[in-house]
Amino acid sequence: MTDSVYTLLRNLTSPVVAITTSAGGRRNGFIVNSAQRASLVPTIPRLSIYVSKTNFSHDLIYKSGVFGLHLLRNDQFGLIYHLGFQSGRKLHKMTIETTDGVTGCPLLVDSIAAFECKVVNAMDTGASTFFLGEVVNVVEGKPGPVMSSEYFRENMDPERRVQYEMNLRAAQTQLEEMTRTIDRTKLWPGPTASP
Repeated sequence: MTDSVYTLLRNLTSPVVAITTSAGGRRNGFIVNSAQRASLVPTIPRLSIYVSKTNFSHDLIYKSGVFGLHLLRNDQFGLIYHLGFQSGRKLHKMTIETTDGVTGCPLLVDSIAAFECKVVNAMDTGASTFFLGEVVNVVEGKPGPVMSSEYFRENMDPERRVQYEMNLRAAQTQLEEMTRTIDRTKLWPGPTASP
């Protein structure tokens, strides 16, 4: 796969969103650009995300079966740096203001909208897990232009860009071999821990 193909695939990238979750009393948040609407029926809203298996929050979502997906405004670079540039494994607690949703999942107080989801299915994709979540609660917040991946890449702080590109290359190298191996027999057992 060439760099030009990777660049072309970026045209399919969804907005930059924050994901929150909790399991067994541990709470965490992180940033993804792999979220999308996953239902053709408006009365049954569903969302999907891909979460790297190396991400601390992966196991929290897998265990609790809940996550919050937050649409971010294009002025929320600080939140993206906070949730996307440090590991949840190294933090003792989530330090961003949240409120508990109906499932007990932490929801960010500041976003365009928070979609609280219960996982209804999951699929192994090698280096990540595809989580399909049914929206059980929506909290509308402050409106604004949605943070797109393109806007983020074009407008991030130059010093952060260096860190972002280093982190991206390291993750791609670490995940390359895992991506080649998909466990087609692994079925999600459902929640095994409370939020």
